[in-house]
Amino acid sequence: MRSLFHFVAYHATRLAAQCLFACVTRVHVVGWANTQNTGAFILAANHISHFDPPIIATLVRRKVDWMAMAELFPHPVLGHVLRAIECFPADRNRADRATIRSALDRLKRERIVGMFPEGGIRDGLQSVLQGAPLRPGVSTLAHMAKVPILPCVILGSDRLYSKGHWLPFRRTPIWVGFGEPIPHSSDMEKSSARARTEQALAAAFQKLYAEMREKFSLQADDLPRSPQERMSQ
Repeated sequence: MRSLFHFVAYHATRLAAQCLFACVTRVHVVGWANTQNTGAFILAANHISHFDPPIIATLVRRKVDWMAMAELFPHPVLGHVLRAIECFPADRNRADRATIRSALDRLKRERIVGMFPEGGIRDGLQSVLQGAPLRPGVSTLAHMAKVPILPCVILGSDRLYSKGHWLPFRRTPIWVGFGEPIPHSSDMEKSSARARTEQALAAAFQKLYAEMREKFSLQADDLPRSPQERMSQ
């Protein structure tokens, strides 16, 4: 019964997000076929706004179990919603065994775990899109679970921090790209395998970012800005 509750809660929330964002955004997608892996994998995305998880989730047919900031769960309403759709908390300041166990359990059950390896909302030189280092958690988890990582780049969602972009039918453009899955490395020593996976993931983010900028002819204002800057626009 509990599994049915979570299934219904997730898809009801996903449908609500689809309806909401259909009114205020126009989403352009590349590499969608790469999401159609039937097995377990880690969906790793850059992070430019709080709107990223629901937008990305509306594009992936299968259910995504998001690893979310632990600070969000004590909130009485938001915390209840996050638990209902089976998000699980992660402490950004330390390695949390409970979080790792939860992620491994979900991957063992052939599910998708969604992660933001930058460790929070990032733009400019602080973003992996422009060469900032990734946190090692994604590669470590992929190695432990022996699952691939699917890189995802999202652009434009940060403009939703501006109230003007929520006007009905303004249709703010958002761009989402899914790269080729990065397999876990099993033919070398653990630390070397994790390092190679991190390098491959960082390179995939930057390659996908460059391809999307060229394909969609993106301008300076289309690229990530901080929430504070977007709110002031």
